[in-house]
Amino acid sequence: MEKRLLGASGLEVSALGLGCMGLSYGYGPALNKTDAVKLIRAAFDSGVTFFDTAEAYGPYTNEALLGEALSPFRDQVVIATKFGFNFGPDGGQSGMNSKPEHIRQYVDAALKRLNTDVIDLLYQHRVDPDTAIEEVAGAVKDLIQAGKVKHFGLSEAGAQTIRRAHAVQPVTALQSEYSLWWREPEDEILPTLEELGIGFVPFSPLGKGFLTGKIDEHTTFDKTDFRNIVPRFSEENRKANQIMVELLTSIAVQKNATPAQIALAWLLARKPWIVPIPGTTKLHRLQENVGAVTVSLTADDLADIENAASKISVQGARYPTHLQARVGK
Repeated sequence: MEKRLLGASGLEVSALGLGCMGLSYGYGPALNKTDAVKLIRAAFDSGVTFFDTAEAYGPYTNEALLGEALSPFRDQVVIATKFGFNFGPDGGQSGMNSKPEHIRQYVDAALKRLNTDVIDLLYQHRVDPDTAIEEVAGAVKDLIQAGKVKHFGLSEAGAQTIRRAHAVQPVTALQSEYSLWWREPEDEILPTLEELGIGFVPFSPLGKGFLTGKIDEHTTFDKTDFRNIVPRFSEENRKANQIMVELLTSIAVQKNATPAQIALAWLLARKPWIVPIPGTTKLHRLQENVGAVTVSLTADDLADIENAASKISVQGARYPTHLQARVGK
């Protein structure tokens, strides 16, 4: 698989990474560990060298899963993880916490879970309104100088926060949602990242599965599936938003590809420093996603997509109100 550099940092990763959240959390019951380890190692065998996790996925269980799965080839992969929350005895989130002391305690525990002596890329999961971003960046800078972390990242941060953090400790990557059906980052975030030499790691590049074409208004989700509370996934909005899938499908037919591969290829064609991290629990979907790297979209293809997509108004908010309040700060 081709490699990409995340901005000006020199951090080289595979053009597609693997978002590992869904193996443990968020999209229904966790995959059993044997199958999850098998999928992570199959990703590596397919050329994926960039693996994304977080303390919140489980919590903690996803980091431990990656630590075990990646141990045979740890020196050949890049592990990204995220801090920023408190958790109650039941594992539920009990508020944000990016205080420097909490970050230090988190990193020491995460290194053990990840079975490693250094975290390649450490993100703040969400901007904490109670801790100045300069303090957060300074704490990560200290961890980098101590050799426990290599690179600093932010997730779902606004442009001004990115600038303030970057002035203290260079930001290697921003991770935020970006896809053909969530294009808000194009307004302010992408120009800021390009100016500062920061890489972009889009999560949910397949619209939480919707852009694969396998979800319609009749689809039912497991009771623990996060999409049950996402306005964009209401039955009415799923029906209305099929027009986006129809666009991808029409292009996929021309390219002998799948809608998911077109959605990923579109992202890869946007900027050379964009590295999407689609997630899956299925081996055949993993191979399908990896195949997107070989799908070539010409300038005419991209213009056709742009023209068609500009006429589509995607229905429904991407987050419920309480989660939307945490992003773009």
